[in-house]
Amino acid sequence: MPATTRTTLRRGLAAAAALPLLIGALASCGYGSEAKNDEKKNVAAEGDKLSADTVRLGYFPNLTHATALVGDQEGILQKELGGTKLVPTTFNAGPSEIEALNAGSIDIGFIGPSPSINGYVKTKGTNLRIVGGSASGGVKLVVNPAKIKTLDDLKGKKIATPQLGNTQDVAFLNWISEKGWKVDAQSGKGDVSVVRTDNKVTPNAYASGAIDGAWVPEPTASKLVSDGAKVLLDESDLWPDKKFVITNIIVSQKFLAAHPDVVEAFLRGTVKTNEWINANPDKAKASANAKLKDLSGKALGAKVIDAAWPSIQFINDPLAATLQAQADHAVKAGLLKQPELSGIYDLKPLNKVLKAAGQPEVSDAGLGAK
Repeated sequence: MPATTRTTLRRGLAAAAALPLLIGALASCGYGSEAKNDEKKNVAAEGDKLSADTVRLGYFPNLTHATALVGDQEGILQKELGGTKLVPTTFNAGPSEIEALNAGSIDIGFIGPSPSINGYVKTKGTNLRIVGGSASGGVKLVVNPAKIKTLDDLKGKKIATPQLGNTQDVAFLNWISEKGWKVDAQSGKGDVSVVRTDNKVTPNAYASGAIDGAWVPEPTASKLVSDGAKVLLDESDLWPDKKFVITNIIVSQKFLAAHPDVVEAFLRGTVKTNEWINANPDKAKASANAKLKDLSGKALGAKVIDAAWPSIQFINDPLAATLQAQADHAVKAGLLKQPELSGIYDLKPLNKVLKAAGQPEVSDAGLGAK
């Protein structure tokens, strides 16, 4: 196991000694600097101020976080917040964002299911709540077509995932298990070699032949395809209705209790952003790419973003049943003791917003706060 992975695990174990291995938390690939304050082009706060002067937002510079990218870029989130200023910060890894939420450095965040579970379990259910969904899908198994032509050909090959125990790693380990193959979850050794590789370097690892493929989120999957890889499996095909949560909206319980009006206004902004994205897919794609360029200094090429964008669904439903399923997969893989997730959701503010907008309410699958 790489030294950086051992360091990450030691930090997790120190925070939650009851768990043999906490789920790692790189929810998706990250492009851009760690914990970068985005102060450029921020829309000025106008209108009546809510109960907080500011709301500090965390998200990843990823296409699977496009609700945040577009909502920020187009000023939709700020408009709903009125005189309360939106202060965004970007992260590359789930643990960093969870630490920021725990420390009170951010109030609300977009993040994947594994770090959501991890963050909730680590604090014994005292810090975060999931208050909404943002995206489904956007994860693919892409392979070297010269070496791998069918799913059975994966046996004996080297396949990358972003990080030990992250959302995609858990999904791939579960898929391997269902094939009847054996892999040691911690080392990645077995019938398939699971190679934990940061998404930023995965394309280079593929080009060098160090890996034969990858189970990764967008836009890394489409970057590999642009380099000659082939999509062998879309993870959406493994889920009921082809939907599974890839990005949640979380909030500090302390902030939620103190500023419910701000949380409600923010969620109204995310609902309106998703509505705009779905009504204007080409404009939304361009807006997300413009924000990525603003954050990282480089936009995605048309070949990459055009292939990646259609595989992501932008929805308000957090798909709570799939979060429970992903936790069960982590337990099955030996990465997590059975977690107690009751209370991880508080969807009352979102359902209030949805009802006012004439949209159907969403379910917490029995995992809601009392």
